[in-house]
Amino acid sequence: MNGNHSYHAGDIVYVFYRNPHTQDVANIQAAAVVNHPENPDELALFLYENYYPLSSEMAVYSSEEEANQAFNYYYGDLSEGILE
Repeated sequence: MNGNHSYHAGDIVYVFYRNPHTQDVANIQAAAVVNHPENPDELALFLYENYYPLSSEMAVYSSEEEANQAFNYYYGDLSEGILE
Protein backbone atom coordinates (compact mmCIF):
# COMPACT_ATOMS: atom_id res chain seq x y z
CA MET A 1 0.00 0.00 0.00
CA ASN A 2 1.27 3.43 -0.78
CA GLY A 3 2.32 4.76 2.64
CA ASN A 4 1.84 8.37 1.53
CA HIS A 5 -1.83 8.02 0.68
CA SER A 6 -4.93 7.46 2.76
CA TYR A 7 -7.64 5.58 0.94
CA HIS A 8 -11.36 6.04 1.40
CA ALA A 9 -14.38 3.96 0.46
CA GLY A 10 -15.26 4.78 -3.14
CA ASP A 11 -11.67 5.30 -4.33
CA ILE A 12 -10.53 3.43 -7.43
CA VAL A 13 -6.99 2.08 -7.14
CA TYR A 14 -4.73 -0.15 -9.21
CA VAL A 15 -3.11 -3.40 -8.08
CA PHE A 16 -1.08 -6.21 -9.58
CA TYR A 17 -3.23 -9.29 -10.00
CA ARG A 18 -1.86 -12.76 -10.68
CA ASN A 19 -4.00 -15.08 -12.73
CA PRO A 20 -4.97 -17.92 -10.35
CA HIS A 21 -4.79 -20.41 -13.24
CA THR A 22 -1.47 -19.20 -14.66
CA GLN A 23 0.73 -17.95 -11.83
CA ASP A 24 3.43 -16.56 -14.11
CA VAL A 25 1.00 -14.00 -15.58
CA ALA A 26 0.46 -10.70 -13.77
CA ASN A 27 -1.68 -7.79 -14.88
CA ILE A 28 -2.63 -4.38 -13.59
CA GLN A 29 -6.23 -4.33 -12.48
CA ALA A 30 -8.49 -1.54 -11.24
CA ALA A 31 -10.12 -2.25 -7.86
CA ALA A 32 -12.58 -0.37 -5.69
CA VAL A 33 -11.85 0.57 -2.09
CA VAL A 34 -14.92 -0.35 -0.01
CA ASN A 35 -15.92 -0.86 3.60
CA HIS A 36 -15.33 -4.51 4.42
CA PRO A 37 -18.76 -6.20 4.56
CA GLU A 38 -17.87 -8.26 7.66
CA ASN A 39 -16.16 -5.38 9.49
CA PRO A 40 -17.44 -1.97 8.35
CA ASP A 41 -14.67 -0.19 10.31
CA GLU A 42 -12.05 -1.68 7.97
CA LEU A 43 -11.38 -1.00 4.31
CA ALA A 44 -11.08 -3.71 1.69
CA LEU A 45 -10.40 -3.97 -2.01
CA PHE A 46 -13.25 -5.29 -4.12
CA LEU A 47 -11.78 -7.16 -7.06
CA TYR A 48 -13.35 -9.89 -9.22
CA GLU A 49 -16.35 -10.24 -6.89
CA ASN A 50 -14.08 -10.81 -3.86
CA TYR A 51 -13.07 -8.70 -0.89
CA TYR A 52 -9.39 -8.44 0.05
CA PRO A 53 -8.31 -6.71 3.28
CA LEU A 54 -6.52 -3.46 2.49
CA SER A 55 -3.19 -3.73 4.28
CA SER A 56 0.33 -2.36 4.12
CA GLU A 57 1.43 -5.68 2.60
CA MET A 58 -0.38 -4.90 -0.65
CA ALA A 59 1.04 -2.91 -3.54
CA VAL A 60 -1.75 -0.41 -4.19
CA TYR A 61 -1.36 2.50 -6.59
CA SER A 62 -3.46 5.65 -6.82
CA SER A 63 -3.16 5.98 -10.58
CA GLU A 64 -2.82 3.72 -13.57
CA GLU A 65 0.37 5.57 -14.57
CA GLU A 66 1.95 4.90 -11.16
CA ALA A 67 0.97 1.23 -11.41
CA ASN A 68 2.40 0.97 -14.95
CA GLN A 69 5.73 2.42 -13.79
CA ALA A 70 5.96 -0.05 -10.90
CA PHE A 71 4.88 -2.93 -13.14
CA ASN A 72 7.60 -2.04 -15.63
CA TYR A 73 10.17 -1.87 -12.81
CA TYR A 74 9.22 -5.28 -11.36
CA TYR A 75 8.20 -7.23 -14.45
CA GLY A 76 10.02 -5.50 -17.32
CA ASP A 77 7.68 -5.76 -20.31
CA LEU A 78 4.83 -3.36 -19.69
CA SER A 79 2.68 -4.67 -22.57
CA GLU A 80 1.25 -7.49 -20.41
CA GLY A 81 0.10 -5.08 -17.67
CA ILE A 82 -1.79 -2.45 -19.58
CA LEU A 83 -5.49 -2.32 -18.75
CA GLU A 84 -7.77 -3.07 -21.66
